[in-house]
Amino acid sequence: MSRDAKEGVVAVSGDENKTSIVEVNCETDFVAKNEDFTNFVTELSELNNKINSNFEELKNSKMKNGETVENNIVALIAKIGEKITIGKTKTIENNGSINNHYLHTVVKDNIAKLAVVVSLETNDKSDNVKTFAKQLSMHIAASNPLALESSLIDQSIIDKEQELVTEELKNSGKPEDIAKKISMGKMNKFKEENALLTQAWVMEPKKKVQDVLKELSISDLKVKEFYRIKIGE
Repeated sequence: MSRDAKEGVVAVSGDENKTSIVEVNCETDFVAKNEDFTNFVTELSELNNKINSNFEELKNSKMKNGETVENNIVALIAKIGEKITIGKTKTIENNGSINNHYLHTVVKDNIAKLAVVVSLETNDKSDNVKTFAKQLSMHIAASNPLALESSLIDQSIIDKEQELVTEELKNSGKPEDIAKKISMGKMNKFKEENALLTQAWVMEPKKKVQDVLKELSISDLKVKEFYRIKIGE
């Protein structure tokens, strides 16, 4: 029977112009904190940033000991005795943008259980922008948005939610026209709560993220993209 590698860590590398995330999975939290494991992840993270999260290229890249990443994983599995796999990888690099990252439940240095990278497009490099970028990264970590805007939420997720809502209303005994209105309201709320710009701002829930963005009064400031990985999700 195959064993599951559902524990592990996420590592972030790079700078405010180019930032990369790599997820490395193992079977237990104990191994996720093992020094051999974290040393491997640290070096892997730097390599991942150099090759822009190209998974195939990453597996075949040479590490400091002269062996490929793939061979080093095999050796690490033999030494530690647990299944180890590389999970999700992502590099964010946008012209005219500034990146910020946030780590939650830090294991060591740039390694954590949850990591977020957010990219803001602007020519303004003031402290106000950097503070907002940091706060937005923390917001994304806590609120787990599915997309930047509701129109960008994956259609399969929308379809699945619509099925749940339809099923819930089917047995309610409400007239069809009223059930349709309720269904529409529930779906609009779902989209609003899962799109970053329309989410309630975690630092001040009466405001939405887009309101806080507007209040900064920086004409060219916009959220370009974001990426979030949490171990176990």
